[in-house]
Amino acid sequence: MLAYSNYFCPMQSLVEIISGLSRLIVQMEEDAREQFKFNELTITQMNYLETINYLGNPNITELASEMKLTKPTVTVAVDKLLEKEFIQKIHSDEDRRSTHLHLTEKGKLINQMHDYAHRLVAELITQSLSKEETDSLVELLEKVLKNRAELVNG
Repeated sequence: MLAYSNYFCPMQSLVEIISGLSRLIVQMEEDAREQFKFNELTITQMNYLETINYLGNPNITELASEMKLTKPTVTVAVDKLLEKEFIQKIHSDEDRRSTHLHLTEKGKLINQMHDYAHRLVAELITQSLSKEETDSLVELLEKVLKNRAELVNG
């Protein structure tokens, strides 16, 4: 617990906890990247692959919107992933002018490795908590994410 002017400051504690969790997640992702020998990809590029998978073959506009980035920024990143053969562009059946981003087998493998790192963090958390505490944490985090989605969409 942190004290600020002799009063408990929950916001500062929360900031420090989030910072610690963020460092833990990045470290787990880096460890998994080294373990699976995918050092040619940055964590940011892995996040692109994760988002493409999550969205289910989006186009550039959908990917940019989800990642809260500009289309030119996303296009540069996508071009690098295409060059490294982690994704491919496939023309839409409905509109041949439109292309969608699909993970290649190599991209799917990276995404599985990224998921593995996240599972390790989840296991670390659940090993530190009782079932009831884990259930409460899940419920609270779902509430935060739901509230964020409502703020963003609404």
